Amino acid sequence: MKAQYDLSKMKSRKNPYALKLKKPLSMRASEEVANTVTIDVSSINAAKQRTKAALRGVPQGARISFASHEDLWSTLTANRWALLNALTGAGPLGVRELARRVERDVKGVHTDAQALVLCGVIDKTADGKLVFPYDAVHVDFMLKAA
Repeated sequence: MKAQYDLSKMKSRKNPYALKLKKPLSMRASEEVANTVTIDVSSINAAKQRTKAALRGVPQGARISFASHEDLWSTLTANRWALLNALTGAGPLGVRELARRVERDVKGVHTDAQALVLCGVIDKTADGKLVFPYDAVHVDFMLKAA
């Protein structure tokens, strides 16, 4: 079952990311995409447990973890989410091509891309192109009452 959602038409509280999307967002309810990365918030102990399990041969899947919700949202700003959206499944792209796809200036895209490279969210190839080697992103975190 595949549903199409046009985030630009959704009524939300000033969601800047929804306005940046140029194509409808596809949500798959029951299908899993093979090359998916999970972005989450987890403790150092949880990361250590996953590493130990991986060393024992238990598959863990691709994961990008942040220590806190604040770290996640300060690193993955609306503009940077737009870069990830453009890079997902696209293969290596130059900064100018990426800027063209997200309709932003090259300097701003370069600055945001460098921040994502430095924190390990995206990679840079030997020839300087940017690559996010995943076909889908799954974001996983829970907010609890204090």
